[in-house]
Formats: sequence, structure tokens, C-alpha cells
Amino acid sequence: MKKNILSIVLLLLASIAVAQKNQRIAYIDMEYILQNIPAYMDAQNSLDSKVERWKTKLDKEARAIEVLKTDLANEKAILTKELIEEREEDINIKQESLRRLESLYFGPNGDMYNLRKQLVKPVQDQVYNAVQTIASRKKYDFVFDKSSDLVMLYSNKKHDISDLVVQMINIDQKKQAKKDKINAKKELLKDDNLSEARKEKIAKKNELKDKKEADRLAKIKQIEEKRKQRLKERAEKRKLLQEKREALLKAQQEARKKKEEDTSKDK
Repeated sequence: MKKNILSIVLLLLASIAVAQKNQRIAYIDMEYILQNIPAYMDAQNSLDSKVERWKTKLDKEARAIEVLKTDLANEKAILTKELIEEREEDINIKQESLRRLESLYFGPNGDMYNLRKQLVKPVQDQVYNAVQTIASRKKYDFVFDKSSDLVMLYSNKKHDISDLVVQMINIDQKKQAKKDKINAKKELLKDDNLSEARKEKIAKKNELKDKKEADRLAKIKQIEEKRKQRLKERAEKRKLLQEKREALLKAQQEARKKKEEDTSKDK
């Protein structure tokens, strides 16, 4: 509903602009612009790659839970009440863990949102800034986005400033790259003249960073060891269940055989 209202308002503004000869209009194709900015395409590809890996991991965890559910359903008849409750609790814990992981990746403030903001938003901001600059220089009163929800029934190519936006962004990026290179050289020269106190401060900062990374890796290792221990315990339980099942089947076969022998003797 809001999108329809916005489209109507924009169309009315365009009509007013056309009606008044002193009004100037232009439009852009945001999709075309973004596809012609290498930085945006690199950022989008990086984001897509991570999203695909996250989805694969979630699917793998979900399939593992389904296997546990199937195993429990098949073995429920020979399990004790305590073992059934224990395995149900294990499944519930894994389901809750999967929900938390899904929220961590794709929640409102999850990794995908933050990564998109980090990778893609700066490029989009460059586009909007370039549009503002061009509109100000060319004295445009309205600039529409052809790829948005606004339906453009007709658009004259001479009003399309998309290429101009791409050119401006590319120029700005080259200037920024040159500026970053100069700043990097300055920093390098500055590092050579650092005081001992400054060098010690940097060393401590790097040491703290290394410690945090070591703690993170240790935590991951601890989680992995716990997971391996759970898998080992589960394998031992399954082995015990298999032995009980085989013993039960053997006892049933022996009982059946004895019954048949007793029946034969009676005859």
C-alpha cells in the first residue's frame, strides 16, 4: 500500500514538473549503476558466498536432527524411558541451537545484515552522494530511480544520468585509492620514527589482539572437543542398544526353538 502511494506521489510530481517548463527532471537505473561498479559486485559476490555457506551449514544441521528423530522413532520400542527422555532432550537442545544459529546468521541484527551494511551500503551511499552532486550541478528538480517500484511508462534516454553517476563514482574511487596510497606511505615513514613508548604501545595492542584470537580459537577447540565427546557417548549408547537388541533377538529365537522342541516331544 505504501509503495503504491509512493508511486502515485512520484507520478504526480513528474506531471507537475512536465507542466512547468522551468522544472528539470532526470532518472537513473540503480541496478545498471551497481552492476557497473566493480567494488559493489565484489562486495555482493562476497556476501552471496558467505550466505551460501551459512545455508549449507544450517541444512546440514537440520538433516542431522532429522536423522536423530528417525533413529529415535525406530528404536523407541526397545529403549528405556530414561534413554528416550535423554535422546529427546538431546534433540531439543540441537533444535534450539539450530534456531539460535539461524538467528545469528539471518536475524534482524544478524551476520548477513551486518555484513551487507559493511560491504554493500558504502557503495550505495556513494551512488546517492553522486546523484546529489550531479542533481545540484545540473540543477535537476527531480531524479527518479527507473529500477524502483515507480512504474515509468516512458523514459527518454537523454534524461538518463546513470552513466554520469558511474563515471563520477569511478573517478572518486581512483582519487580515494591514490589518497590511501599516499597515506600508507606517510604511515610507513611515521613508523620508522616512532618513539619507544609508541612502539611498546603498539606491541601491547598487537599482543592483546593475538591473545583474543588465541582465546577464540581455544573456545572453538573446546566446543569441538565437547561435540566429539557427545558423539563418542552417543556411539557407545548405540552400540549398547545394538547389543541389547541382538541379545533380545537371540533370547526370542532360543525361546521359540525350545517351544518347538517341547511341542515335538509332546507329539
